[in-house]
Amino acid sequence: MGLGGCIILIAVGAILTFATDWEMQGVNLDLVGIILMVVGLIGVSTFSSIARRRRVVMPPTTPVVEEERHHSRRDGYRDGYGI
Repeated sequence: MGLGGCIILIAVGAILTFATDWEMQGVNLDLVGIILMVVGLIGVSTFSSIARRRRVVMPPTTPVVEEERHHSRRDGYRDGYGI
C-alpha cells in the first residue's frame, strides 16, 4: 500500500468517526473509523521510514584534474630546451 492508500484510509476513518451518525446493529462505526485511521497512520509511518532508507546519499565528488599532455611542437623542440 502506498502513501495515497494510507491517506485514503485516514480520510475514510475520519469520515466514519466524525461525519456520520449512522446506527448499525452489531457494528460500532466510530470504532471502525478509529481503527482505519490508526492503520493509515501506521502505514504512513512505515512508508516514510522505508522511503528514508531508500534515499541514497552520494559522497561529494572530487574535481577531476586532467593531466597536461605534452604535444610535439611543430618546430621540433620537445620540452622547449632544444633537445
